[in-house]
Amino acid sequence: MNIENAQVQMRKGILEFCILHIISRGEVYASDMLDELTSARIMVVEGTLYPLLTRLKNAGLLDYKWVESTSGPPRKYYLLTDLGRMSLEALNDTWLELAESVNAVISKTDQHKKPGNGSVPVEIPVTPITPSSNA
Repeated sequence: MNIENAQVQMRKGILEFCILHIISRGEVYASDMLDELTSARIMVVEGTLYPLLTRLKNAGLLDYKWVESTSGPPRKYYLLTDLGRMSLEALNDTWLELAESVNAVISKTDQHKKPGNGSVPVEIPVTPITPSSNA
């Protein structure tokens, strides 16, 4: 098993979910999304983000608006549609169920480990995240 490849695939699998959460807080510029994802250690590049944003827009999950800029060309700000909000709620429910399931498996594994072996239990946060209605 290629661990690095598995890690990349796990991150890719939640990228849409994270992007929808970022946009759910209000109108957001793509470079701000990149900054937040990078600071959260979800490495993504423009060449990945922009096609994904286009796909989400074509699916009716988000829209955008152009805003004039005093320091250059107009900027495209993204926002969730009603369908995007409903989809995010469904994905959030799935995330909570999945995180709970994974934590159940991990906790059983941790119970079988001997103390002092240097392993650190891993727990996925399962705090519900409610999308704001600022858009």
